Amino acid sequence: MTGPAAAASPPGDVVGKITVGGLNPGTAYTFTVTAQDAAGNVSPASNAVTQTTDPATNTNLARGKSTSESGHNQVYGSGNAVDGDANTYWESVNSTFPQWWQVDLGSASGISRLVMKLPPSSAWATRTQTLSILGSTDGSAFDTIVGSTGYTFNPATGSTVTVTFANTIVRYVRLNVTANSGWPAGQLSEGEIYSA
Repeated sequence: MTGPAAAASPPGDVVGKITVGGLNPGTAYTFTVTAQDAAGNVSPASNAVTQTTDPATNTNLARGKSTSESGHNQVYGSGNAVDGDANTYWESVNSTFPQWWQVDLGSASGISRLVMKLPPSSAWATRTQTLSILGSTDGSAFDTIVGSTGYTFNPATGSTVTVTFANTIVRYVRLNVTANSGWPAGQLSEGEIYSA
């Protein structure tokens, strides 16, 4: 709420919302407000309020963020799915479903696209994982964003699946995996989350 001054309101009116353009994405801005009367007297500045603009559309909100899981096999922990390397991956405990992988985006954000990847190596056979996408603002109460669906990961097309959905405000995103045709566990090498 910096930038050009807002139009003055008639005396007694309360300004509920001011829109400011020209701000950079993913940037914190601090705002204060002053008032000026007809005689030119200016009030002291209000308390400062800091807001961060939404990230750029193509920014992966999950990259490098904190993760958690229902469990993992050997060294295949949940953090592997946000490290930017499609050759490392999370693999849940074997032969037990359902399993889940979760990322904390750090703050509530509007999201509408999830890109899931498995290692692109041809050593990984095509497989279908059945999973649902859940979201939460507090990390305890989760709502379904996308219901349980089978997604096919094929090395011939990069072992990548993109899911788009209505814009949803969440801080935590969870994948709940109930089946995998290629291995008896949930698997994810990258879970990329975007605002659009």
